Amino acid sequence: MMNTGCEGSSTSNYDPVTKIHRRSTRRVVEAKRKARPELNNYGWNTLGFATSFDLPPITDTIIRLNGSEICLEEFRENYEKPRIPVIITGLTSNWAAHEKWTPERLLKKYRNQKFKCGEDDDGYSVKIKMKYYYDYMRTNDDDSPLYVFDSSFGERHKTKKLLEDYEIPKFWEDDLFRYAEMKKRPPHRWIVFGPARSGTAIHIDPLGTSAWNALIHGHKRWVLIPPDAPKALVKPMKHEAGKHPDEAVTCLLFLGVRSSSWPKEYPIIECRQAPGKLCFVPAGWWHVVINESVTVAITQNLCSIANLHIVWPKTVRGRPKFSKHWFKRIKSERPELISIMEASEATPQDENSSSDSSSSSSSSDDSDSDSGNDDGVEKRMQVQRKRRHSQTISENKVACASKLGRSPERKQ
Repeated sequence: MMNTGCEGSSTSNYDPVTKIHRRSTRRVVEAKRKARPELNNYGWNTLGFATSFDLPPITDTIIRLNGSEICLEEFRENYEKPRIPVIITGLTSNWAAHEKWTPERLLKKYRNQKFKCGEDDDGYSVKIKMKYYYDYMRTNDDDSPLYVFDSSFGERHKTKKLLEDYEIPKFWEDDLFRYAEMKKRPPHRWIVFGPARSGTAIHIDPLGTSAWNALIHGHKRWVLIPPDAPKALVKPMKHEAGKHPDEAVTCLLFLGVRSSSWPKEYPIIECRQAPGKLCFVPAGWWHVVINESVTVAITQNLCSIANLHIVWPKTVRGRPKFSKHWFKRIKSERPELISIMEASEATPQDENSSSDSSSSSSSSDDSDSDSGNDDGVEKRMQVQRKRRHSQTISENKVACASKLGRSPERKQ
């Protein structure tokens, strides 16, 4: 019998918005279950941060620069070499991303594309379609929401056009990792977006790299701590971390409690980042970032002449296979840098491990693996993951470790 849509028929109560919301709820629940299994029983909104968490008043102490008024040599000598965090304006004003990367336009163009919002206990990417995540950003009341932190957007056919919407700022065009083959170099660029309270826990970027983070939409709050600050001072103890040990909200609460007794020899830098502003994080600096509202940003890690002496020995230890490939490329393309690399291996390194990497709230244990994609390495990685999965999962994972290595992708 033909359905006419009259009273009593199933189509009369059809609500496409409600249907999408119900479907997104199911997809989000599945993503949460995989990405944060420790909260499956405890609950994601048990602490009530959506209504009770307020960011503390800020004393903005970061140096702010006009990027159009400073040259590369001046920046390198005054800020990059001495490793001083700065907020820079005027570097992104011509980017198409400012027009195209609003949450609404990203939804319209990429609604059925999947983006990484975490990793499961086996190290596999947890992905969710843009249309479901967009609904989640608008409606969630989680204490520490899922955060999209996707490093492979530029390699997927349907999302690589995002690369056309921004360009590498002039200060970091000479990224020495660019001499390596793209498939072999460590993950280095991420599109990141998420709602209020999402962010990255306290960490140091991997392999001694520096980073720049350009904000397109929304506002971020940053706390940066000098490289010589001991890990025991900046990282919450297990009994202090509660049920969100690797989340930005926990780290900010922890730092707030400690603020009155904070040692003066490790001065904290705070800042609020607005759209169009770029934050430069030098090698070795601890930092925690939290989103005040829905944000969209692009961030990249890099190795320049200024931090090559830090990056090279860490790369030799952490990614020995890749380091051999990279050394050959540098020797061929930039032989004048070989002396810096060789001298750095004889220099004592700081105690803070490069495994304290920057990323989203997801974690990965592949910090010591090579990034080469040959079958032998991948098979060994899979065996290691199966062994890890059979063991008890530690509650206190390495903070924000998905920048350390490219997680394997499940076939969709």
